[in-house]
Parts: sequence; C-alpha cells; structure tokens
Amino acid sequence: MHPFRQAVEARDSAAVEALLAENVVFTSPVAHKPYPGKPITAAILRGVLRVFEDFRYVREFDAGDHHALVFEATVNGRKITGCDFLHTDENGQIDDLMVMVRPLSAANALAEAMAAQFPQIQSEALRL
Repeated sequence: MHPFRQAVEARDSAAVEALLAENVVFTSPVAHKPYPGKPITAAILRGVLRVFEDFRYVREFDAGDHHALVFEATVNGRKITGCDFLHTDENGQIDDLMVMVRPLSAANALAEAMAAQFPQIQSEALRL
C-alpha cells in the first residue's frame, strides 16, 4: 500500500504533507491550471479532506515511480469516482499529483464545494 494512500485513509494531513516534495505540482480536476508548490498543494488536500465524505480507495496500481489510486466518495450528496495519479521523485516524495473525477455532476459538486473552501485554502497556503 502506498504511503499516500495510508495517510489519506487515516485522514492524517500532516503525513500527507510530509510526502510532498517542495516542487510538487498539483493538477486539479476542476481548475484550469496546475498549482505548483508544497504549501498550496498541502492546503488544497486539506480542503479535499474536509469536503469528501465516505472516502475510500478501491484500487491501487503501482509502476515503479508512477502510482494510480482509484477512489470513491460523496460530495454534497453526489457519488464521485476518481483517481489520484502520483509520480514520486528519487527521494520517494510526490512531485506530481493529478486528480481526475467522474461523473460530471459530481465534478461540478466538487468544484462548488472546493470554491467555498478556497479562502481558507489560500490563507493556509500563505501561513506555510
């Protein structure tokens, strides 16, 4: 089991953050451009932990330094299925994290929930 999966399933945001490389790039399923850097990525992931209900990983694929973690959750009453695509650097830290989700109605619910979180996310990112 990948350490990221263990940290997320434990809802341990400090452990999640410790796995991120300083130069990590986060690509959101609901934002136009990627977010570079550990502070904003960690803050976004804390926001995601706040909005996802009944979160669970259902599959995991490992190909060396590339990993895919398929998950299911609920966001504002909408069932969502998604996948976290991770790349780890030579130190084992995550330097690329891309998330994809479906269906569109759930992606829209996620976008709305995360938009409500964004003032707190920005504030948290500036404190790091």
